[in-house]
Amino acid sequence: MFFEGYGYHGRSFEQTYRCYPASFIDKPQLENGDKIIMPPSALDRLASLHIDYPMLFELRNASTERVSHCGVLEFIAEEGMIYMPYWMMQNLFLQEGDIVTVKNVTLPKGKYVKLQPHTKDFLDISNPKAILETTLRNFSCLTTGDSIMVAYNNKKYYIDIVETKPSNGISIIETDCEVDFAPPLDYKEPERAAPSRPNKAPAEVQEAATEVEPKFNPFTGGARRLDGKPLKQQPPPSSSSGSSDKQSGVTNGGKTSAAAPSAQTSSRQSQGKLVFGSNTNRAPEKQKAISVQF
Repeated sequence: MFFEGYGYHGRSFEQTYRCYPASFIDKPQLENGDKIIMPPSALDRLASLHIDYPMLFELRNASTERVSHCGVLEFIAEEGMIYMPYWMMQNLFLQEGDIVTVKNVTLPKGKYVKLQPHTKDFLDISNPKAILETTLRNFSCLTTGDSIMVAYNNKKYYIDIVETKPSNGISIIETDCEVDFAPPLDYKEPERAAPSRPNKAPAEVQEAATEVEPKFNPFTGGARRLDGKPLKQQPPPSSSSGSSDKQSGVTNGGKTSAAAPSAQTSSRQSQGKLVFGSNTNRAPEKQKAISVQF
């Protein structure tokens, strides 16, 4: 059964219209919500049907199979035409004068919605939650995949509807709905610095330095004559001195050189050796001669 040639039939409302943006009529507030303006004939038909209130509609672009949902603000449009927010036309990939199918639907009350701002500057607003709550008061429903527009301080912010529960289209009229935010589309995670290797403890550093550094051994050279002649073994001290001192030798090329008593100190110094200590006024005891290489 058809109604006055507009294609109304049965107990549901479904009709095709040519759509135009809200800028075609003097209704700028239309851009701040999700409501459309329909012709008076649509109201006549809807009034004769047993439909749920508030009235909610499915908008479908048959050429692209894009679907969204909306409410209705007024029934003052010219016959065969509807006016809708421009951001809603963008969601449906509609141009001015394109055909859109309008069908009345009943949507479940929303329990959860996940939103994702396009730009992170939306989160820089002093109180984005309050702005969002104020904006959504002008909305009747939300649809997964849509991008809604939030106007604040002469700037437009676009927000994607990432997920809705319990269905892809939900009613947000007089309902408590949990809202979650996803990171903005232009958000970039800070780069993580490469982990630096831990420094060794001071004790470990000292130990490593001790192992690496060559150990310093003083006076390790062999005795050499300044005139270049080979070093001869010194004769043992005479028995008249009465001293039984034994001098420890320093090995040089496999030969052992004996240190002379204090009487021969000057001659030994001329041979390139320094002897620390003297036999003068000392009781007979063992003396050690330490040779220094020049």
